[in-house]
Amino acid sequence: MSRGGQTKNREDGPERKCIATGEAQPKTGLIRFVLGPDGRIVPDLAGKLPGRGVYVSSDRKALDKAISKGLFQRSLKQPVKLPEGLLELLEQMLVRRVIDLISLARKSGDAVSGYEKVKDWLMKDQADVLIQATDGSERGKTKLSTPYGGTYIGWLSADELGMAFGRQSVIHAALGTGGLASRVVEEAQRLKGMRVPASKSGAKDTDRGGRGRRKGKEAS
Repeated sequence: MSRGGQTKNREDGPERKCIATGEAQPKTGLIRFVLGPDGRIVPDLAGKLPGRGVYVSSDRKALDKAISKGLFQRSLKQPVKLPEGLLELLEQMLVRRVIDLISLARKSGDAVSGYEKVKDWLMKDQADVLIQATDGSERGKTKLSTPYGGTYIGWLSADELGMAFGRQSVIHAALGTGGLASRVVEEAQRLKGMRVPASKSGAKDTDRGGRGRRKGKEAS
């Protein structure tokens, strides 16, 4: 139960406190860091490395605050070394995790790419997640709609999506229900915090995607 007397929703799993914002939230929206033997901070995206961990929201502003204000050192109560270009390193690590998961989904038959195949899956209600490249044609992207109650991901480039499907570039992709879809959405959510700035209202500004997105939701 929270201090305000309200029961917290635990459906998203265990919570941890962000050292930058001071807010507790599900681990799925945080990045864990551990202290290596050499005193260097190490990102632990899988959450499996040994040692005491500290958590920061997967958000560029929160991470920048943790770095610039010395919050890693303060939380761990000892001097630490930060890798050069930590934010860029984190972004690329998250991109690789999303790409690898989509690739695994493709190999298991739970992901397709290309306008016609994605359209076919959407029409047959076989898709739960619509993915569209940030640098794809806006006109082309509006012709596809996010599945009702499904999820939209729109912050990977065409080249990055292409890597997941063994092609040079991909604009449209879809994930089927079940399988690895939930894990892709979870990792894409963390990547979004690194790539999509928050507006003044607190909402994320992002590519608006297909015209039917209002029926589904963004990974957020």
